[in-house]
Amino acid sequence: MMNVLVTGGCGFIGSHLVDRLVELGFNVKVYDNLEPQVHLGKKPVYLNKEAEYIFGDLRDKEKLKKVLKKVEIIFHLASQVGVGQSMYEIYKYVDHNCLGTAVLLETVVNTKNKVKKIIVASSMSIYGEGAYKCKNCGVVYPKFRCKEDLKNKIWELKCPKCKRKITPIPTSEEKPLNPTSIYATTKRTQEEMCLEIGSAYKIPVVALRYFNVYGERQSLNNPYTGVCAIFISRIKNNKPPLIFEDGKQTRDFIHVSDVVQANILAMENKNADFKIFNVGRGKAVSILEVANVLISIYKKDIKPKILNKYRAGDIRHCFADVKKIKEELGFSPKVDFEEGMRRLVLWSEDKEAKDLLDKAKKELIRKKLII
Repeated sequence: MMNVLVTGGCGFIGSHLVDRLVELGFNVKVYDNLEPQVHLGKKPVYLNKEAEYIFGDLRDKEKLKKVLKKVEIIFHLASQVGVGQSMYEIYKYVDHNCLGTAVLLETVVNTKNKVKKIIVASSMSIYGEGAYKCKNCGVVYPKFRCKEDLKNKIWELKCPKCKRKITPIPTSEEKPLNPTSIYATTKRTQEEMCLEIGSAYKIPVVALRYFNVYGERQSLNNPYTGVCAIFISRIKNNKPPLIFEDGKQTRDFIHVSDVVQANILAMENKNADFKIFNVGRGKAVSILEVANVLISIYKKDIKPKILNKYRAGDIRHCFADVKKIKEELGFSPKVDFEEGMRRLVLWSEDKEAKDLLDKAKKELIRKKLII
């Protein structure tokens, strides 16, 4: 059976992917730095005993050379994650995400190895705002919200051409990219570097643009992780979820098991080679709905706190057009939103949840990143 490397394989998504690869009979290596903000200095208890683990930094060229021996497929998931934090820890995000990817690619092309394919974890954040439709102008791609509107608590976007009301529509892979955070910029760079090197060296590369992934094993102690886990940390500590803007902003939430499915399809299907695919459910869910569903499942007497403030780097609406991945790879999400939330809550019941959101929020305010 083939030898597979998963960078970031101790993390939330990576560990689920490792489990599935082991189940399918692959020889799996994991390379991970056990990011302290996520793992709190401990090896996760869920690590699959059938995989081989090497702990180290992706920027360590010499160690990476040894790790790559005999590897035929690389799933590159290693990344610093978090929109808000990336706006003030700029060096950290660029260094880990961009330089780390550069070292990985340079090692692949400049050493003797058996790498035949690379699947890179990209992100919906690279789109910036999603796609919209204007009754007068058709499909439009607004770049940023007007600062004056944000100060006046006007959250919805206007048509960039006629300035009239617009309606969010599914965002396809063809939408021009317009990152609005350092995190998003680094994910765009990771994706583009992998595709460019793959094309130049004829190594098949597949870029999967994950939308909002949630599920079991997501860190409940990291205030910069996904919104579902952040809300759970608040609710478990009997505190109200904090919601920026008015809570009506929408995202596309996809369960981690469906993301694993997309990765396996990208690996197995040659039709995926050198292509980009959205990985989402194709359905918009408001942030306020996420908070209310979680509170309901926990049966807590709490109400979300609407902050009516804007956080730098946030976008208003973005949900996936998944036509391409369904038609070309046969992808079909299996877990609906409420079922996935119930699974997440059930898993979280006996897990530690340190609520560090207030501290993170104060840091954003101090840096003038909340208005």
